[in-house]
Amino acid sequence: MAIEKATFGAGCFWGVETRFGELTGVIDTVVGYEGGDLEHPTYKEVCTDRTGHAEVVEVTFDNSRLSYEALLDTFFALHDPTQVNRQGPDYGSQYRSVIFTHSDEQAVQVRARIAELSASGTYRQPIATQVLPSTIFWKAEEYHQRYLEKRGMVACHI
Repeated sequence: MAIEKATFGAGCFWGVETRFGELTGVIDTVVGYEGGDLEHPTYKEVCTDRTGHAEVVEVTFDNSRLSYEALLDTFFALHDPTQVNRQGPDYGSQYRSVIFTHSDEQAVQVRARIAELSASGTYRQPIATQVLPSTIFWKAEEYHQRYLEKRGMVACHI
């Protein structure tokens, strides 16, 4: 096994977690917060739109069974990467489109995919996805983990 981590923010983390969790080769998903200034942020604090954190999903995957490129395909397919600080009815910087990279190789792959998608004309607006090096991932409160699964729901609005 070649275990790696990938971290994606694509709006509300509940639906994002569910979609990534369905992929063969994903070992685990954890929802949380990344990219802000406050240590140990809570959901309530992040929702004020003043901490700088994004709602994200940290994906642990087996790169021998699932490529990072396939994760990028899923990420770009499940939300509108041209939206700035908004996905569906959710708005605020915590819902921004962002990828936190865990290696230089991931950063190169993300930038190449964004360039490909931009050149392809797939989107009418420029891709607004931020590409940032991974910093501190703060795990969200337990009630957010597998939120939709715990409630017998299969999807939300993403």
